[in-house]
Amino acid sequence: MLSSAHHADVVIVGAGIAGLSAAHRLTSAGVSVSILEAAPDVGGRMATEQVDGFRLDRIGQLLNTSYPELHRTAGLGEVELRPFSPGVLVHGQGRLNRIGEVRQRSAEGGSGRWGSPHAFRGVGGAFTVARALASAPRPLDQARLGASLARLAGTSAERLLARPEQPADSALCARGLPSRTVHGFLRPLLSALLCDPELATSSRCADLALRGYARGRLCVPAGGAATLPERLAAALPSGIVHTGVRVTDASISRVRTEEYGELGCRALVLATGARAAAELLPGLRVPSFHPVTVLHHTAPAPPLTDPALVLDADRGGPVSHTAVMSEVDPSRAPHGRVLITSTVLGPPPPDADRSVRAHLATLYGTPTDDWDLLAVHHDPEAVPAMPPPHDVRRPVRLLAGLYVCGDHRDTSTVQGALFSGRRAADAILRDWGVCPAHEAAPLAAVA
Repeated sequence: MLSSAHHADVVIVGAGIAGLSAAHRLTSAGVSVSILEAAPDVGGRMATEQVDGFRLDRIGQLLNTSYPELHRTAGLGEVELRPFSPGVLVHGQGRLNRIGEVRQRSAEGGSGRWGSPHAFRGVGGAFTVARALASAPRPLDQARLGASLARLAGTSAERLLARPEQPADSALCARGLPSRTVHGFLRPLLSALLCDPELATSSRCADLALRGYARGRLCVPAGGAATLPERLAAALPSGIVHTGVRVTDASISRVRTEEYGELGCRALVLATGARAAAELLPGLRVPSFHPVTVLHHTAPAPPLTDPALVLDADRGGPVSHTAVMSEVDPSRAPHGRVLITSTVLGPPPPDADRSVRAHLATLYGTPTDDWDLLAVHHDPEAVPAMPPPHDVRRPVRLLAGLYVCGDHRDTSTVQGALFSGRRAADAILRDWGVCPAHEAAPLAAVA
């Protein structure tokens, strides 16, 4: 139990993956840490609800096996990632077409913890990315798209971040690719990866997202998004994570809580969402956000047995992307039950269940009248927006002793949140004259 006499070298406010990542980095260097989380559980927005034996993500951001921090963050070594089938299924002109199916090579010589022997994509394989375009007889279109993705796969993050910056929508039109390729594949894919239907995101961040797609596999954590923060918290020293503790005031040397009064520290890390951080530190910029709505359905039979991500190129309804999640990750549904998870980029549409099921009937090509709605989750601040100009390495050190991290300080991805926590911890160690072991390169991360 905490008490007013409690003291830690570093107090971290927020037990999302950014704060937990920072805690791992600091404790491995011998620094004492206390993590204070207002919610009853760790994870922040990476929450998974259990309903009737189903495990239902509240936001369900897509991960990629190419994210470096998934490999090197202590505590994530045993997390199993469940990949989607190679490429994506894009619904356009009344039919589903597989796009982006590429040759695979094994991660570290085997399936390992990634749950598939096809965890990584070779750069050369990106040249075959367009072989299943809806307009299959156009070999020139295929070659152009494949070459474009292959170039991105082989380009360093530093070079991508040095490119001229503009909205992603404008950059796509300037790529020299046919409009049918842009609208039939790149636009729906980027909308899903960035949670940005209008593609007002920085073109640099869009390039990083496409680079990650070309180098890895889209995936989800086995058991739900909450698996990542739960594993991170479980791997920390016992007793340093305190849930149900609300911080009302904070400074470099102390925090004040509703439950335990004032707690002392040598440094403070704010690892909350952007708005909560600004409430504790007035003056911090609060970005705009992309709202996300996730609907979970169950059906008598799976509408698709392929563990694929399904995108809508026609924009014929509210759903941006959907998947039969029980095929991708069977642990999310009771044995023999079907789970379909669908994402709407925006607020819930009117009569959400009916309108989404009508759209899903078109996407999957099967009646959905007998599908049952399990849950609707809406978060108006699900993903921080990244319009140009966007600094993917926003400072995490405000001044000596005061630090802030989260996806709002990096790219708005799981990778960005994890990496921002690493950056904040390294800044503390440098301020204290400790050289961080295996310090990450300034631009080593991939969106």
